[in-house]
Amino acid sequence: MNPDPSAHPEPSADGAAAPARRLPLDGIRVIEFTHMVMGPTCGMVLADLGAEVIKVEPIDGDRTRHLLGAGAGFFPMFNRNKKSIALDLRTAAGLEVAHKLCGTADVVAENFKPGTMAKYGLDYAALSRAHPRVVYVSHKGFLPGPYEHRTALDEVVQMMGGLAYMTGRPGDPLRAGTSVNDIMGGMFGAIGALGALMQRMATGVGQEVQSALFENNVFLVGQHMLQYAITGQAAAPMPERISAWAVYDVFTVRDGGQIFLAAVSDAQWAAFCEAFGYADLRADPRLATNNLRVLRRAELLRDLRQRLAAHSVEEIAAVFEARGLPFAPIARPEDLFDDPHLRATGGLVDIRLPDGERAGQTARAALFPVTLGGERLGVRLHPPALGEHTESLLRGLGYDDAGIGALRAASAVA
Repeated sequence: MNPDPSAHPEPSADGAAAPARRLPLDGIRVIEFTHMVMGPTCGMVLADLGAEVIKVEPIDGDRTRHLLGAGAGFFPMFNRNKKSIALDLRTAAGLEVAHKLCGTADVVAENFKPGTMAKYGLDYAALSRAHPRVVYVSHKGFLPGPYEHRTALDEVVQMMGGLAYMTGRPGDPLRAGTSVNDIMGGMFGAIGALGALMQRMATGVGQEVQSALFENNVFLVGQHMLQYAITGQAAAPMPERISAWAVYDVFTVRDGGQIFLAAVSDAQWAAFCEAFGYADLRADPRLATNNLRVLRRAELLRDLRQRLAAHSVEEIAAVFEARGLPFAPIARPEDLFDDPHLRATGGLVDIRLPDGERAGQTARAALFPVTLGGERLGVRLHPPALGEHTESLLRGLGYDDAGIGALRAASAVA
């Protein structure tokens, strides 16, 4: 297992470095034919958990290395802890390398259009005949069915899967602000891979795992589908939703600051009124229970907005935190670099950027949001430069200097 470049093992009493931490998937090899976000997320999860993940890229590299705007963070975020080998699968020699790599794999992951991998004999049907132990993870827009040949994007499935309707204002569907289906679809692919690896321990045989954007999105809105099935009332878009709680909203306060505040129980309502000296609201029998307050929610919120407008975000946050009440100042993504909790708990880590004008410089990236044994899963390998590990991986497959030279001469590798 490769050492964490950002960590320094504590020396033992005799001065020797402590042994590197063993991660759950140490010894598992993953060959990843992926691009964009969904497939790379699956590989990142497995890599963070300790697997050796080898990213097979085309000769000119994963296109996300050079995206602008909202895509600029895709590659460095979802490709840490991986090795890169650049192959031209359109050449016989490059394809042969890919097949040799897959022969060493515990898991093969891909997220290309249906039929793409079959053209190269790298689909599950072909690989499993030669390597029956392989776990094969396909990430698609749709699971097999009438939609499976459609081209899907996160935005496409949010629109057709009810999420954009739920997020936007009535008549103004709006996608969620981040790649929720791509990221979660990759995570579900990783969960499926872990389950298949566990089953292989008992059977000795691998299997195909499929994860899809549309079905992921349907899972996300499943609670609202059941709401309708149970109550007969359709869920309204978020801005128009009838809240289950009276105080559960964003408030604009002094100097234009914004903060989300909630009081989701009668005890929290009492604590809120006491903290701000709202004895009249606490004593009003029309507001005695949460359901009564919900019935008067519009009127109550107008009143509270006027009362709270004189306070700053900081003042309100201090009161809510002291009383254990739910609150959240409204943050932007860039604000999180200075978040005191993330800084104190090690939730962000330096990574070296592999591409673009800032190649070689570092940036702070969010770690996988779990702990194992009380520790966060760190970065052992920075996001790789294109083909950074091509030569070492080829040597691991048995290629010598002459063989590697021949591959390069044929433009089969980079």
